[in-house]
Amino acid sequence: MRQTVLVTGSSRGIGRAIALKFAEEGWSVILNCARSLEQLRAVRDDIKVRTGQDCLVCPGDVGDFEQAQRIFSEIEQRFGGVDILVNNAGVSHIGLFQDMSADDWQSLLNTNLSSVFYCSKLAVPYMLSKKQGRIINISSVWGNTGASCEAAYSASKGGVNAFTRALAKELAPSNIQVNAVACGAIDTKMNQFLSPTERQELLSEIPAGRYGEPEEVAQMVYQLAHAPSYLTGQVLTLDGGWL
Repeated sequence: MRQTVLVTGSSRGIGRAIALKFAEEGWSVILNCARSLEQLRAVRDDIKVRTGQDCLVCPGDVGDFEQAQRIFSEIEQRFGGVDILVNNAGVSHIGLFQDMSADDWQSLLNTNLSSVFYCSKLAVPYMLSKKQGRIINISSVWGNTGASCEAAYSASKGGVNAFTRALAKELAPSNIQVNAVACGAIDTKMNQFLSPTERQELLSEIPAGRYGEPEEVAQMVYQLAHAPSYLTGQVLTLDGGWL
């Protein structure tokens, strides 16, 4: 039986690229997103065209525990569980800290941080039963350094980084590896709010001289899925030498 991978937030950008990479390498892929269902189905269709294989589409908000439970129930019925969990679902919030509402704060934390806890909690029992598994969290350089006007986003990704390191220590004796990729400026829709001038200014700060591509993140995630089992508890920065 083929190994399974769940990629949360896989309707576009980094998540889409990760799902396509694993599908092309012969994995059984489980797709998820909370709202962009038409785009999610388009990813499924793209995988079908490229690989001839179908994949399981599990829409739902993984930042809500009840919905996450439903998603994992579907996965259990179809596959038994997931061999690799990629926690990619995330949103950004740009603006002054003092203008951010308590509801906005909680919503962002639910999507960016609570979802990582919920999905990991639901994925681990199956991994424990098999005495192997991998959890790969998609983080950000702002989780390492913080960003002005992105206090909540930075806090959520800092939480992901700390969660990664702590859970890795707890699960290492069970042969389950937990790592994260801290992304820099990746050319996705999340960064499209920047004006041409702002994009150029940011570009001038990156030693590699360009933005990262979602496919490069996907390649890194796939490599982590096949890395030596001794590699765990790491937050690997992918930012072109930026920070």
